[in-house]
Amino acid sequence: MMADKKVAIIMGSDSDFPVVSAAVKRLKILEIPMEVHVMSAHRTPQAAAEFSASAAENGFGVIIAAAGKAAHLAGVLAAHTVLPVIGIPIKSSTLDGLDALLATVQMPSGIPVATVAIDGADNAAILAAQMLALSDETLAAKLRAMKQTMAEGVAQKDAALQAKIQEL
Repeated sequence: MMADKKVAIIMGSDSDFPVVSAAVKRLKILEIPMEVHVMSAHRTPQAAAEFSASAAENGFGVIIAAAGKAAHLAGVLAAHTVLPVIGIPIKSSTLDGLDALLATVQMPSGIPVATVAIDGADNAAILAAQMLALSDETLAAKLRAMKQTMAEGVAQKDAALQAKIQEL
């Protein structure tokens, strides 16, 4: 069963796609419908504002915004919607993504943007899924199963480590 709401993934540039593709893959695994677009806070501010302002009525439940350098995209989108916005700061050659991280996380009061790690697209998709799962038990069950699989993987690695220690 697919989620009731879609996730929007907006990139400031198509050069962000190699990072953003991790979010696309995760949302596909979780069977969450999505749309992915390139919009710029600086080059196409009106298009970004219009998209964000109409996102809820167009069936979106969460917006993910990925941008590097000045990284104002998440804030611009958040300013025009009441939907949750998750920012992905993209690492650039200039300051290794620190500029994007600070521009994304340091939002003024009243315009929150949830921010994941630099290049943290997979976590952005998981966070978006968790937000949607608040009203979608099927999706919540998929997320619980995913976390159980992760826990089992760690337990297997620990068991293997313990075996190596015994051999010393």
